[in-house]
Amino acid sequence: MNSSLMFAQKKYVIVIDAGHGGKDPGNLGNGYKEKNIALKVVLKVGAKLSEKKDIKVLYTRNKDVFIDLWKRGDIANHAKADLFISIHCDSHTSNAYGAGTFVLGLRGNKKNLEIAKRENAAIFLEDNYKDKYVGFDSNSAESVIGLSLLQEENLDRSLAMASLIQYNLASKLKRHDRKVKQDNFQVLRETIMPSVLVELGFLTNKTEGRFLNSKRGQAQMGNSIADAVLNYINNLKINTVVNNVVDKKDVENILFKVQIASGRNKIATKSYNFKGLKDVERISVGSYYKYYYGNSSNYSKVKKSLKLAKSKGYTSAFIVAFKNGEKVSVQDAVKMQ
Repeated sequence: MNSSLMFAQKKYVIVIDAGHGGKDPGNLGNGYKEKNIALKVVLKVGAKLSEKKDIKVLYTRNKDVFIDLWKRGDIANHAKADLFISIHCDSHTSNAYGAGTFVLGLRGNKKNLEIAKRENAAIFLEDNYKDKYVGFDSNSAESVIGLSLLQEENLDRSLAMASLIQYNLASKLKRHDRKVKQDNFQVLRETIMPSVLVELGFLTNKTEGRFLNSKRGQAQMGNSIADAVLNYINNLKINTVVNNVVDKKDVENILFKVQIASGRNKIATKSYNFKGLKDVERISVGSYYKYYYGNSSNYSKVKKSLKLAKSKGYTSAFIVAFKNGEKVSVQDAVKMQ
């Protein structure tokens, strides 16, 4: 069976998460309920995506019920989802407005931290939350921001998805652009696939709250997000077909690297900045930087580089793979060799 035919049979699983629900109403700006608006927009997104034969849509909730944050990610993980989208509405003490999209990140500024704290507060409504989220403190920057690279391998695709959504919400709908940002939302930490969290706008802003609570506003937001997902999947299809065509030249252009860090800070790649590791490479990804060590086309050799990096204190380091300069899964890269 040829690669394009195999690919054509692929069914993309998209899990859509309506923030809050049940005993957790979310924010109540101007008397609107975040949980209700998020659910209505989620159902709009799901309805449009479900029209496509190669897309399977799953909801973490499709009615007004409370779902633990860990369970939302668990649903996506068990379904082996290709994409997870969590939808929310924002609030602020000022008259702030506009749409913003978030991906999981190692750190964020103080303003983003406050948003993450509000969304993560649902943890304390869960049964036995102390056992499920050991050491978590919603008021601690260390707990909220964290140092984990749990989903770092999916960051590129998460950023790509977030950028498509943000473009549709801001440019196409001509709304204020609050841009794509990174922060440590617990619901994103629980997933093992590309994931984004969308803040549709501010219910605390009278004009925006009224728009988000309207059928027209919800239809526009839902369609915009669904269109972005369809664009993302079309891009995946193109890449999948290309990546399934393996020849000798492809094998020769496989390169493994150890990712040791990422963040907004542009750090000189001197060994003294990286605990003595030499020949560290810095790559720009949007407004972020990734730092790689131990470039090699030999997988066994790069495993030794990973071991060394971890011995130096980079305990969350991991191996990534590239083919002809494009990122591919390590598993696929090893098979090609």
